[in-house]
Amino acid sequence: MNRKVLIIGSLVSLPLIAFLAVSFRFDPRAIDSPLVGRPAPEFVLADLEGNVVSSKSLAGKPVVLNFWATWCVPCMYEHPVFVQAARRYEGKVEFLGVIYQDEEQDIRRFLAQRGSWGPSLVDPDTRVAIAYGVYGVPETFFIDAEGVIVQKLAQAVTPGMLDRILGPLL
Repeated sequence: MNRKVLIIGSLVSLPLIAFLAVSFRFDPRAIDSPLVGRPAPEFVLADLEGNVVSSKSLAGKPVVLNFWATWCVPCMYEHPVFVQAARRYEGKVEFLGVIYQDEEQDIRRFLAQRGSWGPSLVDPDTRVAIAYGVYGVPETFFIDAEGVIVQKLAQAVTPGMLDRILGPLL
């Protein structure tokens, strides 16, 4: 083998391999949010029936705030997890869904087929999503009883994740 090719190939590939090896230690779905540890952005949104929900009215209880859409495949997988969790934590945790860039008729059809786990809030101009730094769905924010964001997940939520995160909040 040509010695020059071997040296140049090593100089190019070794840093790349080292970078990839270091990167594999980090979960790409674990997104550090600048909001974690800070008060949750306030909002006032209406659900599909026109009932208004204010973030201020949620004080005193932990809140699971999930941004979702009917066209989002991971959202379909996590939907039954939220349905079960909302029943299991009823009266202890407030579960809210914020609809992200979706059509009302699609949302109504989705909820009629799969059930609801909490108010489905309409964010028509995605202002709340922007305030929370949402860049895609699903994204879930866990807010403690004092209104501080304690964790953000940018992936489909599993029952184990919910229990692990909500346990210390109760």
